[in-house]
Amino acid sequence: MIEWLTNRFALWTVLGTTLAWFAPDLFLWVSDGSVRPFGQSVIALLLGVIMLGMGLTLTPADFRRVLAIPGPVMAGVALQFTVMPLSGWALAHAFALPTGLAVGLILVACCPGGTASNVVTYLARANLALSVTMTMASTLVAIVLTPVLTGWLAGVFVEIDRWNLFREMIVVVLLPVVAGVALNRLFPRLVERIVPIAPLISIVAVILIVASIIARSKALIVEHAGVLLLAVLLLHLSGFALGFLLSRLLRLGEAEQRTISIEVGMQNSGLGSSLASTPAFQAQFAGAMQAALAPVPSAISAIYHVVIGSLLAAVWRRRVEGE
Repeated sequence: MIEWLTNRFALWTVLGTTLAWFAPDLFLWVSDGSVRPFGQSVIALLLGVIMLGMGLTLTPADFRRVLAIPGPVMAGVALQFTVMPLSGWALAHAFALPTGLAVGLILVACCPGGTASNVVTYLARANLALSVTMTMASTLVAIVLTPVLTGWLAGVFVEIDRWNLFREMIVVVLLPVVAGVALNRLFPRLVERIVPIAPLISIVAVILIVASIIARSKALIVEHAGVLLLAVLLLHLSGFALGFLLSRLLRLGEAEQRTISIEVGMQNSGLGSSLASTPAFQAQFAGAMQAALAPVPSAISAIYHVVIGSLLAAVWRRRVEGE
C-alpha cells in the first residue's frame, strides 16, 4: 500500500497544489509564520524532515558505490550543476523576468536533484543505484555549489549573500542528512521500520511546502502566469533533454542515460522553496513584491518536474518491458 501511494506522487502533487489553488486557507499556515514549532518556520522543519529521511536511507554501501561507479556519477553531477544553472540563467534573461522570478528560477536551477527522482528512476526501469548515488552526491556537493552558483548567476539581478545561503545549506541539508546517517548506524532496527514510509513522508512534506507557496502567491502567479509557466517548463524540458543527449555523447549506457536525464531534470524544489522563503534571503530584495516572487518558481517547478518525469518513466518503462 505504501509503495502504491509513493509511486503515485505525481498525482498527489497535482491534487495538492490544485486544492491549494481553490482552498488556499488550508495551507497558508505552513508559510505565513503563524505557526512556529520550536521557534522555527514550518517550511524549514518540513525540509529538515525530507533531508533526515534521505539520511536514514543511506548506508556505507551507498558511499562505496561512488567509488565503484565514479564515471557516471561524476558525469551526472557535473551535468546537474552546469545544464540546469546555465539554463535558468539563460531563460531568466531571455524572458526578461522580474527580479524576484529571475532569482527564484536561478536558485531552483542551482539546487541538487530531489529524492523524487529515485522513484521516477525506479518506475522507468533505469539504473536505480546510480540514481540514489547521484542524489546523495549532488546533495552533498550542493552545500557549496548552490550558494556559489546562485551568487554568481543571480548576482546580476540582486546582490546575493552567499555565506547566508551556505549557512542555510548546512542547517537544512547537511545536519539532517548526517543525523539520519547516524541514526541508521546507531539504531538500525528502529530505522528499518521507518525507512519504508520515509519516501511517502517526504512526498507529503514537499506537497505541503509547495501548496503553501501556491496558496500564498496565487495573485502573483495569476499576474505573471504566462511567462512564469513557460520559463519553468522550458527549464525542466532542457534539463531532461540535455541530460539525456549529453550523457549519450559521453557514451554511457542506455539505462545510465535515462537515469542522468531524470536526475538532471528533477530538482529539489522543496529546498529551493525553503531557501527562497527565509527572512535573510527575502531581505536581499529592494521591495516586498519581488521578495514574494522568489519562492514561486520552485513551487511551479515541483509540479512540472514530477509530471514530466512520470510521463517519461511511463514511456521508458513500456519500452524496456517491450524489449
